[in-house]
Amino acid sequence: MSTSTTSAPPPDTQDPGPTGKALNRSPRPTARRGWRRAWRRDWQLYSLAVLPLLFFVVFRYLPMVGNVIAFRRFEPGGSILGEHWVGLRYVRMFLTDPTFWQVFRNTLWLGGLTLLFCFPLPLVLALLLNEVRRRSLRRFVQSVSYLPHFLSIVIVAGITLQMLATDGPVNHALGLLGHDPVRFIQEPGWFRTVYVGSEIWQTAGWGTILYLAALTTIDEDFYEAARIDGASRWRQIWHVTLPGIRPTMITLLILNIGTFMAVGFEKVLLLYNPLTYPTADVVSTYLYRAGVESNSFSYAAAIGLFEAVIGLVLITSANQLSRRTVGTSLW
Repeated sequence: MSTSTTSAPPPDTQDPGPTGKALNRSPRPTARRGWRRAWRRDWQLYSLAVLPLLFFVVFRYLPMVGNVIAFRRFEPGGSILGEHWVGLRYVRMFLTDPTFWQVFRNTLWLGGLTLLFCFPLPLVLALLLNEVRRRSLRRFVQSVSYLPHFLSIVIVAGITLQMLATDGPVNHALGLLGHDPVRFIQEPGWFRTVYVGSEIWQTAGWGTILYLAALTTIDEDFYEAARIDGASRWRQIWHVTLPGIRPTMITLLILNIGTFMAVGFEKVLLLYNPLTYPTADVVSTYLYRAGVESNSFSYAAAIGLFEAVIGLVLITSANQLSRRTVGTSLW
């Protein structure tokens, strides 16, 4: 007589029965208990985020409420949110204003030139510094290139104006070479060159810090394998170094594109003058004159909101494009 034995199915394949729903809901209380346990253990570390959060709430998010005056008529001394609703009146005003489109084109020019020159130069400088083997020389170059970043924009603008003045050192050197003095500060055609040049001098050295930090994360075994395969230094940079720091490059590029429209207000305000308005006047300086000097706060708020929307579209588009092409993005 033969008997057949039936083994019980594994626990994972059994029908959960009426308790199946309860099993699916169990991770949420577990995660909540884990968060509470982490808070009790590291509450000192979490408390460090209180002040930065307050800063962003008070100085970044609460002021967004004031954007409502772009659609309401605001008068100094009246309601902080405007007197009455005017709809898209101020939007139509700047869309039909020839001066606005002139400063908009100037903003695109300065933003594009700044992105074109100020973004790759820190990368090139970091690659060159990474090839320097003498530590003393490397530290000296880093210190000299970092120094302009610690100068205030007022000092940088003052140095630029003094260097490029009609009787300044640059024109004095041109005179020794037999050239006539050049009015760098008064001629509109020179403003973009002056602005981008001063921006490179001030930011190129400081921008190398993130790239140098990213270079330290590349495994030396990759370079050793490339040398065994006979790769030259240029080949090692192209096939090992650049792919290794690609996430950092893409992240910084997306951030720079997001601030494309926010051309440095302080430096432009300190360097430009009425003679250079045709090429120097940008959206931020136009907002300053329209809002602060002319008391057209609602009109200025409408232009500022338009600029912010363009910046949001740019950074979102750059992030999506980066995610689909190279697989790296901010979010």
